[in-house]
Amino acid sequence: MAFASHEEYFASVPADSRLQLQSIQEKVEAQVSGASRCISYNMPAFKRDRVFFYFAAFKKHIGIYPPVTQDARLMQELAPYRGEKGNLSFPLKEALPIELIGRVALALSQEYGCK
Repeated sequence: MAFASHEEYFASVPADSRLQLQSIQEKVEAQVSGASRCISYNMPAFKRDRVFFYFAAFKKHIGIYPPVTQDARLMQELAPYRGEKGNLSFPLKEALPIELIGRVALALSQEYGCK
């Protein structure tokens, strides 16, 4: 199924995942002024000039893409959540580190030169 909006995507996932996705959405919008919602690669995403942040729900985790590559200190904090390609994976059974995710969104918007 191709999704047309964040809300349509959220409606397709279990309630516990939906709440986590909504909190990520709220945090990104609060952290990155001028970020707008979009769907890219059939996932909820944010853009500001270009797409800089993707997030999605999976069976056992919430994924955030692409990897942060230019903030060494933040990358070190993200180490427990990083997969082999650097993408982030937050287990559904753990509390979502929403403040950390907000910092990821801000870092990615800067990495991707969003003005």
